[in-house]
Amino acid sequence: MSRAASSTSSSETAAPRPSRRALAAFGAAGLLALAGCGFSPVYGPSGRAALPSDPAVRQVLASTQVALIPERSGQMLRRALQERLGAAGQASPAQELRVTLQFGAEPEGFRRDGTPTRIRYNAIASWLLVSQGPPPAALAQGTERAFDSFNIPDNQFFAADASRDATLRRLIEQLADDIVLRLAAQLRAE
Repeated sequence: MSRAASSTSSSETAAPRPSRRALAAFGAAGLLALAGCGFSPVYGPSGRAALPSDPAVRQVLASTQVALIPERSGQMLRRALQERLGAAGQASPAQELRVTLQFGAEPEGFRRDGTPTRIRYNAIASWLLVSQGPPPAALAQGTERAFDSFNIPDNQFFAADASRDATLRRLIEQLADDIVLRLAAQLRAE
């Protein structure tokens, strides 16, 4: 094969690639354009849903008490919600967030003997924000859903338990993010 016909060598010059500074400047210009048109995100730039930038909504969220949620998964969800709302330790909360949590499990894959190889968990969290003053009034409500799956390896019971626990933690984190985000959006729309 001749050098001219080789696919690995070429006498053509490649197009210049944009520099990192040019890409950063282009991204900053896009963000400025969005800010100029009135766009403002409901939550911060971090991976987790953060408190919104609107001070009125932030104050309502921070003055919200999360009611007790039964069972271990409910305790985990309550703690995750308290962290996101910033309401831990409030002396006199003005609102209470009431959450009911339900889980469903369904097998997805099967071995030849009929035992499952993969489990899918479906989580549903119904929530209601209620004012604490007399008489209590519903301020916002909603339902959030999340699902996740894990594999059940052959004869590795510890690995299956660890996978299930990690799946439950991911579901709880996702539900907490979704509840706070939806709550902030409803409060902001009012």
